[in-house]
Amino acid sequence: MNHKEAIEEWDLVIEGKTSLFDLKFADIWRYRDLLLLLVKRDFISFYKQTILGPLWFFIQPVFTTLVFTFVFGNLAGISTDGLPQFLFYLAGITPWNYFSDCISKTSTVFKDNANLFGKVYFPRLIMPLSIVVSNLVRFGVQFSLFLFMMGYFWWKGADFQVTNVVLLFPLLIILMALLGLGIGLIITSMTTKYRDLSFLVTFGVQLLMYATTVIYPLSSAPAAYRPIIEANPMTFIIEAFRYGFLGKGEFSIPGLLYATGVTLSLLLVGIVIFNRTERSFVDTI
Repeated sequence: MNHKEAIEEWDLVIEGKTSLFDLKFADIWRYRDLLLLLVKRDFISFYKQTILGPLWFFIQPVFTTLVFTFVFGNLAGISTDGLPQFLFYLAGITPWNYFSDCISKTSTVFKDNANLFGKVYFPRLIMPLSIVVSNLVRFGVQFSLFLFMMGYFWWKGADFQVTNVVLLFPLLIILMALLGLGIGLIITSMTTKYRDLSFLVTFGVQLLMYATTVIYPLSSAPAAYRPIIEANPMTFIIEAFRYGFLGKGEFSIPGLLYATGVTLSLLLVGIVIFNRTERSFVDTI
């Protein structure tokens, strides 16, 4: 190799045409400091200039749980599988909040960062990944609230028990993160062309909650609607969460395998569509 060839060796080569299945893991690892900075930015900016700040991490699930307890538990009289109503609803709201936040915030990645994407190069997948990780901080805080309430109700003599399924907790977190990421990538890619879709995301996520066992146990779901509820992979994730920590719920290995298969499929489709869209989204957004 002569001197001229040695000079022309580059540390980074940006190519316009890459495989749709290229996950750019090497680039993501190279820009890991940027990922951490984006996580910190998301965490700080979301509660900047708020009076209560991070206390909203606790306030939101507590108020939602109280409303669910009053409306669905007391007024509607929906079964909670013998669990204390507050603890039952909190066990559904805690994982659901993480999943829904991942969808809602990643679904606007292209629209919210169009100016940044058009000016500087970095692996675009870092942006939705930072959202998933920053939401994990919020989930950790709300999960600590759930554990505190478990301790309180245990002290009050409530009838529940932790089962060995709790060992699958890390897997459940990964599934929720990847499922929310996959769906969010699909939606954000579609909103670059169909702007109206962004207005339907919040409404759609709320409707999806009612097709998940957040406010009712799977055991009490009407037979006519059970196939629809079981088609939702989050149903088996939340049921496994409840069964692991509270000993109540319809946990099943086939159901969890189904949820894993759907999650990986949606994630793959989301990455493919995302990689395809990022090539030309600046011209359409």
